Amino acid sequence: MKITKIETIHVDEFWHVMWVRVHTDTGHIGLGETWYLPRAVSSVIHEIYAPSIIGQDPMNREGIWAYLFGMAEGFGYAGAEFRALSALDIALWDIAGQVAGQPIYNMLGGKVRDKVRIYNTIGSYGDIQDDEFERRDPVGLAQSLIDEGITVMKAYYLAETGQETGGNFISARQIKDALKPLEKQRKALGDQIEIAHDGGGLWQLAPAMRIVKAMEQYDIFWQEEMIRPVNVETHLKLAAETSTPICAAERLFSKWHFRDFIEKGAAEIVMPDLIWTGGITETKKIATLAETYQTPVAPHDWTGPVNVFACSHISMSCPNVIVQETNRAYYRGWYDKFVEPNLDIRDGYLYATEEPGLGTRLKAEVFDRPDVHVEVTDEGRDWNWAGFVDPGQKIAHYYQPKVPGQGL
Repeated sequence: MKITKIETIHVDEFWHVMWVRVHTDTGHIGLGETWYLPRAVSSVIHEIYAPSIIGQDPMNREGIWAYLFGMAEGFGYAGAEFRALSALDIALWDIAGQVAGQPIYNMLGGKVRDKVRIYNTIGSYGDIQDDEFERRDPVGLAQSLIDEGITVMKAYYLAETGQETGGNFISARQIKDALKPLEKQRKALGDQIEIAHDGGGLWQLAPAMRIVKAMEQYDIFWQEEMIRPVNVETHLKLAAETSTPICAAERLFSKWHFRDFIEKGAAEIVMPDLIWTGGITETKKIATLAETYQTPVAPHDWTGPVNVFACSHISMSCPNVIVQETNRAYYRGWYDKFVEPNLDIRDGYLYATEEPGLGTRLKAEVFDRPDVHVEVTDEGRDWNWAGFVDPGQKIAHYYQPKVPGQGL
């Protein structure tokens, strides 16, 4: 089996999301996804990655992952390069599952559960305007989730204050005012729903300490990204100030970024975002590393449908996954426009697909949209840090060999 063609697809309506499809000479097509600056990611794929893996066996996922990482690492990999690698990795796993006739979680060691608890992140699309709903009626919003069987939610109570102050200062009055919706939710609903808080990485350490202490009385499920995850020691100081678990972080790329946060206990709950931290291959390793430190994992999502499908296979196969992020405004709002089937979410749980591979595919009508952009690479070329060369031209290589086990 060989890779014959790689496509990137994005649409103007949802301009941050990008899909990648990997085609093979056997007719199998793998689907991947990433989020943020799709034109930059497409450039990485079509200028460097796709020509380099045309003709390779898509089953060699580890070899391809290491090869592509070796290309990007020399220039700084934690950006469009890693988002591109993540999307391609998901697509390769999709192909592997299709060839085996198995869901991806079976390729990862099998299921440890048939369903995973979800939490809802507040968002809006179409008829579901939860952002407005929260401002108008925070208790009603939380109750509507409970009515659907969702028992965990995440909110951004301090976001406006952080943006106004630049995250450098917060007064006692500002904290009290910002937390009025949370106070109403707890008084009305008690412990019927768990509430996680996301700080959006907006705060400096001192105001973050003040905020997490003030919020403890509301029994917060976790405090996520109160500060940017750029300093392990600072995270440890924040963790020492509160009994609420510290969750980190969607902004970390790869097992190397996560390592110190996990080993030192700065991330008491680990939150990898699969579509930019290295795909299924890398997220499985991050979850296993966290498991060795008895640290739970909560995969991040606030993006497209393929991410949640991919996350579901991690969630079904990793014992230490505790909850999966979702956004009902998205999976009930716009996912159906692009994939079939949609996610199976019922009574507060995401259920495992029984389909081979990823378990979903892009709808044919996506390619008929007037706002769709498709780019294709179907020719392979050899590459090194000096650029591409014609096949057969002799040139020194400064990265891992294409074929696993082959010398330079």
